[in-house]
Amino acid sequence: LLLLLFSSSFPYSTPSITKQWYQRRVRGRRMASDEVTKAQTAQAGGDTIFGKIIRKEIPADVLFEDDQCLAFKDVCPQAPVHFLVIPKQPIEMLSKSSADDAGLLGHLMATAARVAREQGLDGDGYRLVVNNGKHGAQSVYHLHLHVMGGRQMAWPPG
Repeated sequence: LLLLLFSSSFPYSTPSITKQWYQRRVRGRRMASDEVTKAQTAQAGGDTIFGKIIRKEIPADVLFEDDQCLAFKDVCPQAPVHFLVIPKQPIEMLSKSSADDAGLLGHLMATAARVAREQGLDGDGYRLVVNNGKHGAQSVYHLHLHVMGGRQMAWPPG
């Protein structure tokens, strides 16, 4: 792996960019693993970090906001572009939503597409992820959509 990182065929040939890429890659794997660990003990109910962001008690790099939802950059991006879209009305997880939430859920998807376009992701595409429950690696029990792009995504994802 290290030989590949420093070879001239690697897309980032300067050592500082290569080191940055490698550190982000390693940190990203560690953070993804941390999220799975957090999801094993996360509990539904109560206030969440997203509620605090909605109320402006915690700062966020906001990309879009209206009366129904908020989109902001992920603090631990797993791709060059990684943002979250959250409803202002708390819904613990997708499986707890009801038919009454259909309009809001559609609005979240439309907002994800709009912000993805604004972030320049409409050309090559992006991935939209909703984690649901412990096995889905949901670590915050406030429904949120991850939108990731700017690089080729792997398959299968998990």
